[in-house]
Amino acid sequence: MIDLILNDFFWRAMAGGLMVAMVAGPLGCFVVWRRMAYFGDTLAHSALLGIALGTAFQANLNLSIVLVCVLLAVILMLLSRQQSLASDTLLGILSHSSLAIGLVVLGMMQDFSIDLTGYLFGDLLAINQRDLLWIALGGALILMLTVWLWRGLLMITIHEELATVEGHRTGLLRLALMLMLSLVIATAMKIVGVLLITALLIIPAAAARPLAATPERMAVIASLLGMGSVVAGMTLSWHVDTPAGPSVVVAAFGFFLLLWLVRARAPA
Repeated sequence: MIDLILNDFFWRAMAGGLMVAMVAGPLGCFVVWRRMAYFGDTLAHSALLGIALGTAFQANLNLSIVLVCVLLAVILMLLSRQQSLASDTLLGILSHSSLAIGLVVLGMMQDFSIDLTGYLFGDLLAINQRDLLWIALGGALILMLTVWLWRGLLMITIHEELATVEGHRTGLLRLALMLMLSLVIATAMKIVGVLLITALLIIPAAAARPLAATPERMAVIASLLGMGSVVAGMTLSWHVDTPAGPSVVVAAFGFFLLLWLVRARAPA
């Protein structure tokens, strides 16, 4: 227990995970409401392409991930207007293509030795002060934008045509939501990795859904469940020596199952 208290890297990881979970909760609600889980996976896969390009050009990896995710979000929005392909088909094409291109680029760089495990599954315990600053700044920006755009985002989720009638700029709001998701995915990649980012978005939100009477309450509960998952997952990782990122997702799934069982046994 004393070792746990004295380990700075553990508390840096805990702080980073809590900040990401706090901002992922409200955005995860929109992912659940708008059935955008596959979109989240597509952006997560494109993050690997950002890593590859950032490494190739010796640029800041966090910045390159954000830029690639944002570019892919804009491309998705533009292509979806053509309506020549179903949205799930388009997402599948871009998701797997960006992942494959990233792997090919990494494979071509023989001068660089890159451990993909940390990027794929997260390396929570390796968070340093610079990563923590990046997470704090990105999280604060996402949280401010979410609060500022909340009513408009909620309106286009409930009824897009009515939102247009009421004067909301639906196209810009959809783009803003995609850009915020891109930023949170780039921020969360250090926590749970490319393959598990979407789980951190949707599992707490899905668990919070039956507990909330209003959208705002669901967003708050989703954040709290996500933060609880970070604490439980980090504690499990420390005591059982399991990977930190996957342990956080396992804890979130545990909360989801527990709440589902309690609700199933509750009298109608």
